[in-house]
Amino acid sequence: MAAVTRFKAAVRLTGRSVLLWSLLGRLPNAMCPIGSLLLVSHNSGSVWRGSAVTSALAVSQAVAGPLVGRLADRRGQRVVGLVAAAVNALAILALVAASELDLPLPAQLAPAALIGLSVPLVGPLSRSRWVRLADGDRESAAAAISLDGIMDEISFTAGPAVVGILATLLDPAAGLLLAAALVGVCGTLFARHRTAPAGTAGRSPRSREALSTTPFVLLLGGMALLGVCFGSVQVGVTATTEHLGHPGAAGLLYGLLGLTSSFAGVATAALSARFGLPLRLKAGTVLLLSSSLLLPGAGTLSALAVGIGCLGVAVAPQMITMFGLTERAVPADRLGEAMAALVSSITLAQSAGTVLAGRLADLHGPAAPFLVTCAAAAAAALLALTTATEARYRRRDHPATRIPPRVATGR
Repeated sequence: MAAVTRFKAAVRLTGRSVLLWSLLGRLPNAMCPIGSLLLVSHNSGSVWRGSAVTSALAVSQAVAGPLVGRLADRRGQRVVGLVAAAVNALAILALVAASELDLPLPAQLAPAALIGLSVPLVGPLSRSRWVRLADGDRESAAAAISLDGIMDEISFTAGPAVVGILATLLDPAAGLLLAAALVGVCGTLFARHRTAPAGTAGRSPRSREALSTTPFVLLLGGMALLGVCFGSVQVGVTATTEHLGHPGAAGLLYGLLGLTSSFAGVATAALSARFGLPLRLKAGTVLLLSSSLLLPGAGTLSALAVGIGCLGVAVAPQMITMFGLTERAVPADRLGEAMAALVSSITLAQSAGTVLAGRLADLHGPAAPFLVTCAAAAAAALLALTTATEARYRRRDHPATRIPPRVATGR
C-alpha cells in the first residue's frame, strides 16, 4: 500500500498524460537495436551485416547521449527534444528504406549511426524533469524516479517482444516503422508538454561546475559493471538455451528478468526512508552477486529460470538507487547530462560484456559467459561496499531550474 500511495503522489506530481508519452516515447530506444538486427539480417542474408548496423547504432548513441543531455540542460528539453524526435524518426525510416533497397553497407551504417546520435533520451530527461518538478521534496522525487525505473523495465522488456511479434506476423520492417511513428508522435508530445524545463544557458553560473565529481564517477563505474552483467547474461542465456535444445526459451527468460525486476522496482518504492540510498546500493549489489552465482551451474531450464528471476530482483532497485544518488552527486542544472551519461555507461559496457562473453562461449562453452556476470557482480559489490556512504553522497544544495507549481498539474 505504501508503494501505491507513493506512486499516486508521483502521478499527481507529473501528470498522467506526460507519463504516457514518456513510456511510449522511450519504447523505440528498446525496439531499434533488435529491429535493425532482424531487418538487415533478413534482407541481406548476413547476420554480420545486421550486427554491424546494430553496433553502429549502439556506439553512436553511447557517444552522443551525454552531449544531447547537456544540450537539453542548457537549451531546454522542448527545443532539443523536438529536433531529436524529428531527426530520429526520419533516420529510422531512412534505415528501413536503405535495407529494403539493399543498398551497400555504408549506406545502411549511416542512418543507423544517425539513429543513435539523435535518440531523444526520453528516459534520462524524464528523470531529470521529475526531480525538478519535485522542487526539493525528496520523497516525491524518489517515488517519481522509482516509477520511471519501472517504465524503463517495461519498455526494455516490451520493446523487443513487440518487434519480434511484428516480424513474425507481418514483416521485419514493421517494428522499425512502428518505432518511427512512436518517436515521432510520443517523443514530440513529451518534448512539447508544459512540464519541459527551460534551459539554463546564460542564466546559471553553476552550469560551469565539473560534472566528473568523485561520487558521480563511482556511479558511472557501478552502472558500467551492471551493463557488463546485462551483456554477459544475454549471451549466457542464449548459449545455454541453445545448448539445452530450447533456443526459443531465451525470449521467455529475458521477459522473466524484466518481470521480476519490475516487481522489485515497485517494492523499492515502499522502502522506508531510513533505509538510505547508499545502504540500498550495498544491499542490491550483494543480492546481484548472490544471484549471479546461481547461473554458471544452471544445467536445466528450471534452474536457469530461478537464477535469472533472482537476478532480476536485484536489477531495478540498483538502477533506481544509482539514479537517485546521481541527483545528489551532480549540479542540478546538469542533471539531464548526468542521467544520459549513466545510460551511455551502461550501453557501452553492455556491448563490451556481450563481446567478451561471446568469445568465452565459443572457447569454453555455454556456462562461460556467466563467469563474466559473476566477476562484474563481484566488482560492483566491492565498489559499493567500500565507497557508498551517506557522507560521500550527502545531498548537494544546487538550485534546480524551478518550475512553477501550476505547471506540474498539467494533463
